[in-house]
Amino acid sequence: MNKNIASKDVLESFEKLSKDFLELSVSSEVASVESSPTPLEFLKKWVMPNVPVIFRQAVTHWPALKKWTNQYLRDKIGQKEVTVAVTPTGYADAVCDGYFVMPEERKMTMNSFINILEGHGQDNYIYYIQKQNSNLTEEFEELVSDVATELPWATNAFGVEPDAVNFWMGDKRAVTSMHKDHYENIYCVVRGQKDFILIPPTDLPWIPYENFQAAVYKTADSGQFHIEKDESVGVVPWIPVDPEQPDYQCYPKFQRATKLRCTVQEGDALYLPSLWFHHVRQSHGCIAVNFWYDMDFDVKYAYFKFLERLSNLVFPLDPTS
Repeated sequence: MNKNIASKDVLESFEKLSKDFLELSVSSEVASVESSPTPLEFLKKWVMPNVPVIFRQAVTHWPALKKWTNQYLRDKIGQKEVTVAVTPTGYADAVCDGYFVMPEERKMTMNSFINILEGHGQDNYIYYIQKQNSNLTEEFEELVSDVATELPWATNAFGVEPDAVNFWMGDKRAVTSMHKDHYENIYCVVRGQKDFILIPPTDLPWIPYENFQAAVYKTADSGQFHIEKDESVGVVPWIPVDPEQPDYQCYPKFQRATKLRCTVQEGDALYLPSLWFHHVRQSHGCIAVNFWYDMDFDVKYAYFKFLERLSNLVFPLDPTS
């Protein structure tokens, strides 16, 4: 068979897959439900179809929604040292100058971090608490009683406890670059709002990946940042396109991706299914807690890997493909 004809047929199949999934499962926007689900409802309507949903006001019963002011955090853990990601641009774990660059991690007191968010910092860099190692239970254990270490309806549906519970707080300029996770993610906003761009896993063929040398931001003696290679990590495949300002000349196939936008407000919980691509912004001083549940590496994962291999045959890792 002619290779060009075969590629054309596969391309049309990719387009049909994207269209079918949207028509059958997602429509044109992220669903919104006004109450928390039962475990069975959550499993049947959202987890099994692998479809995102916002449960409005699902965690308004958490004391944190009323308690977690800056002053409360100062009083509770102000003298405690916490881990903070620092970057010159707001983009951590993202592509910059041809590298996949991770943030510089600094230890500082919570008081110092809050001072910076309130505009009393010594520089104009971007500071974000984003350490994803179950830092709520490991580093902010004094705050756990104000929220929860699990969501019962999610834990019962998944049949396991969360693998990690993370605490997020930071500058409005901090951006989470587009990526996917091998976790079922329940993202709860305690203060402010989070703005998500979501792309379904069936749109994988339209998502450009490239291989980048891993690097980290380092502060020089002058106080200026520079990028330093991290040879211990090596090469990282990452998505170089910014879905907010996509360069369609460099990444023309990305025009075919379906970008679903949603805003998660205080008290809301977003179910972000495993393998969905997502890009995130936030309001200044936003605080969130998310729960990562291990995904099932089942037939869904096998289909995704098959789509990935097929996509790589049609679209090699080349920004002009």
